[in-house]
Amino acid sequence: MRIETTLRIWLASALFCGAAWPVWAQSSDEPAKPKANKQTDTATKNAEDQPKWDPLRAEKDLEVGQYYMRIGKIDAAMDRFQDAIDAKPGYAVPFLYLGEAQEKKGMKRDAVKSYKRYLELYPHAEDKEKIQKKIEKLQTEVGKKKS
Repeated sequence: MRIETTLRIWLASALFCGAAWPVWAQSSDEPAKPKANKQTDTATKNAEDQPKWDPLRAEKDLEVGQYYMRIGKIDAAMDRFQDAIDAKPGYAVPFLYLGEAQEKKGMKRDAVKSYKRYLELYPHAEDKEKIQKKIEKLQTEVGKKKS
């Protein structure tokens, strides 16, 4: 019986506070801020109100970029990986994925730069040897193109 009474009191106070909160929030002396205009363009790169350092956004950009890679939208994936780099400078993983996307797109010089940057930021990477072999392979392919 005591648990029921306590639960009823708690529930009643939660409902009371929940109902009173919107009234309290509206009664502040500050003018209401205009709501952001949500348009169909959700590119974070173009949004002026986005913070520069946003690690959560960087992780989401990586996730979406990997999805785009799986479905074959390489350009969209590269944009998302670049957004992740902008949102979290010094984070190595976006450079790895950007290099893969650039390699698929045939942008070998850019892929080499991205892979090198990945290894600069993450010198003890587990896949360091694999990436170094990719860099060497791409550099020889770029060298053959020049000849």
